[in-house]
Amino acid sequence: MKILVTGAKGQVGTDVVLEAKSRGHEVFGFASSELDITDKSSVDSVLVSIKPDVVINAAAYTAVDKAETEQEKAYAVNEAGVKNLADACKEQDVPLLHISTDYVFDGEKKEPYVETDAPNPTSVYGASKLAGEVALQNTWCKHIILRVSWVFGEHGNNFVKTMLRLAEDRDEIAVVNDQFGAPTPAKAIAQCLLDIAEKDHFGEGDFPWGLYHYQSDPGVTWYEFAQEIFRQAIELGVMDKEVVVKPINSDQFPTPVSRPLNSKLGSLKSNERLNNALLEWKSIYLKDYLVSINAGC
Repeated sequence: MKILVTGAKGQVGTDVVLEAKSRGHEVFGFASSELDITDKSSVDSVLVSIKPDVVINAAAYTAVDKAETEQEKAYAVNEAGVKNLADACKEQDVPLLHISTDYVFDGEKKEPYVETDAPNPTSVYGASKLAGEVALQNTWCKHIILRVSWVFGEHGNNFVKTMLRLAEDRDEIAVVNDQFGAPTPAKAIAQCLLDIAEKDHFGEGDFPWGLYHYQSDPGVTWYEFAQEIFRQAIELGVMDKEVVVKPINSDQFPTPVSRPLNSKLGSLKSNERLNNALLEWKSIYLKDYLVSINAGC
């Protein structure tokens, strides 16, 4: 299969390229600096030239706080860029797989958010990602939108790396304990996207076009996530000292954008169609990531 990946040097995009190559696919990965999806003519030209079998869009504006003052830039990438890809894919009759976010919800629901829940973003970032979903849905029928949450992995910046870096010179770290969600490994997201694209009846009865949540378990607070990171890091020899994790409320750690109190995603649609073994982040993906750090990879 010939696969075009946008945002190929980002946290998820890097793993998509690596996973696709490991499965023997012909991969054309473009970093955002190599293919600016806000440039319609460039997008059109690349798709005409490569003629991919599928496009996976991992390009996004993800600076949640900065988006409040860079609204135009956020919408340019997260809405207009997605529309450009959708237009080009429609012209070439190419399926488009697109990654979205839990930030399309306000976080007020007590239970996990499922695909039928009404979005209500409370930030520019969330609103721009929702606008991208709508643009894709209104433009090109052959699409899969995969919403994910709390992404971590070997590439790019994420919570796991932040905690390990802070622990290098601190004995106590304060972490919010009133925001609930589920960490989702970038590698698992990549595997999920490739599993979807490789299905025999992709887009039909086996895995119909549309919107899906990628449900990661178990759900935790950021405080509980930090505790698990340090527990495993010490057990695996990545750290050689104990770090006290102090639970605090969100109002004790103010940010320009209030984070959703509940970001946990559930699914009415994808669980029966995906391998649920990929969803368990704690004993598989976090452990593997920390082992790779300890091995100097």
